[in-house]
Amino acid sequence: MDNNRVLIFDTTLRDGEQSPGCSMTTQEKLSMAHALEDLGVDVLEAGFAMASEGDFAAIATITQAIRGPRITSLARARSEDIVMAARSLEHADRARIHVFLASSDLHLEYKLKMSREQALAQAAESVREARSLCDDVEFSPEDATRSDRDFLVEMVRVAIQAGATTINMPDTVGYTTPEEYGQLFSEVRQRIPEVDAQGIILSSHCHDDLGLAVANSLAAVQAGARQVECTINGVGERAGNAPLEEIVAALYVRADHYGVTTGIRREMLYPTSQTLGQLITFGPSPNKAIVGANAFAHESGIHQHGMLANPLCYEIMTPASVGAAATTLVLGKHSGRAALRNRLEQLGYTLSREELQQTYYRFVALADRKKNIYDQDLVGLLPQQIRDRRPMSYAEVD
Repeated sequence: MDNNRVLIFDTTLRDGEQSPGCSMTTQEKLSMAHALEDLGVDVLEAGFAMASEGDFAAIATITQAIRGPRITSLARARSEDIVMAARSLEHADRARIHVFLASSDLHLEYKLKMSREQALAQAAESVREARSLCDDVEFSPEDATRSDRDFLVEMVRVAIQAGATTINMPDTVGYTTPEEYGQLFSEVRQRIPEVDAQGIILSSHCHDDLGLAVANSLAAVQAGARQVECTINGVGERAGNAPLEEIVAALYVRADHYGVTTGIRREMLYPTSQTLGQLITFGPSPNKAIVGANAFAHESGIHQHGMLANPLCYEIMTPASVGAAATTLVLGKHSGRAALRNRLEQLGYTLSREELQQTYYRFVALADRKKNIYDQDLVGLLPQQIRDRRPMSYAEVD
């Protein structure tokens, strides 16, 4: 694998679907899988085969229709889960079984009622079984960021010896910080030479409980992770997963800093986000980075003036680079004369400096009373003599 390439592992259909309001039918999952294939994700986690008959059916359906990404199914470190995952992936061109087992003492004691020694034995046994059924096995020590570091390293070593080809270190509850998370990846690489010697791919999987999912994921990349697990629009358990679109955009815009690439078709980011929003019960919030309705909208007069002079003043990427519509200069009480003149000229009205000044006073007074200013409102602000001199378009003549 090219060490400058970061694999994008999408778990929208598994971890994302587990969050309230995100449940999808098999056909809806298939539609989303096609969108993810068009986007160019490297790995598509299609579901958790043992979770339900519906999940099994969805994974099996996706494996027969999708040929681009590697398809994976999640499985607990149990034989019945692993066998079910393998069965669901029978028709996949390229399959992966993703096995997980908790590594933190908190989870081992209270959730699994298991000792550390039992956990190590079960991790090794489950990975070996998965590897006997599939050449590509990923192992995740659940709650890695709250695990004893020495024990975590030992569990990772055991999983690699048993045949795991990808090691994911999930921040399951969104607890860690970028500095800590990056240091975790560096320490694992340092203490387990097999990682680099055997070309084991290290993966990050971050939740956003403290709003640090993207920052943590990028810190992992800096420390050597070459797979990032994420979801469209950041959907997922509780506060969600690291949003795919933000990670991809950050690696693109700050290529000078991170020095890595992805295989994602960036111009498909916005359309893919819209597809998900249509399939589940909600879309991204308006102020959501990259794909939100306001991501490329400007109302402040100072910003609008800068945008009209040179978009680079206030936009670090073009809307087209992520497949979004053109930049929008939103007219409101914070707008200035430059944006008002620009919009009126687009509507066919050219005003003198004095006419613009008088119209601007009326516009500000209206904007103080009205949240949304529409084109008809702007035209209504103009004196009749200005409206009369506007040249008619061919459409109006017809």
